[in-house]
Amino acid sequence: MTFSRKVTCPYCGAVDRIPAEQFDDTLQCGACGRAMFAAKPVDLSAAAFAETIANSDLPVLVDFWAAWCGPCKAMAPAFEKAAQTMESQVKFAKLNTDEEQSIAQQFDIRSIPTMILFCDGQEIARHSGALMGGDIERWVTEQLAAAPAVT
Repeated sequence: MTFSRKVTCPYCGAVDRIPAEQFDDTLQCGACGRAMFAAKPVDLSAAAFAETIANSDLPVLVDFWAAWCGPCKAMAPAFEKAAQTMESQVKFAKLNTDEEQSIAQQFDIRSIPTMILFCDGQEIARHSGALMGGDIERWVTEQLAAAPAVT
């Protein structure tokens, strides 16, 4: 039996089931033909948020941020670098809390930036405050190692 994972296309939102032997950074969406891994975080709307969290077999790391937030701006390059480094292991996404206030309220976001790591649609870890350099990769790796039965 071949192991596969569901991955949501960052461009069209289609959910593709990818066999393990084909799972790498060169994957293309079966619906739109664009790269499944964009080497950058995906911007989420409220509609795309639930779909992305629920339909990804990969863990999803969401950065809750706002355009006016200095620490959010300072952390953005480190978050993008982490997305490039860990993209085939973790889906990276950003949600603007000013534009999607209902999602921010739903997850009780009290300070930004806040990162939430989701596995199988459930929150497994949260970090508030900016992380720099390789700190994001280290934090994600530690959280995934501590989480039970995370693939």
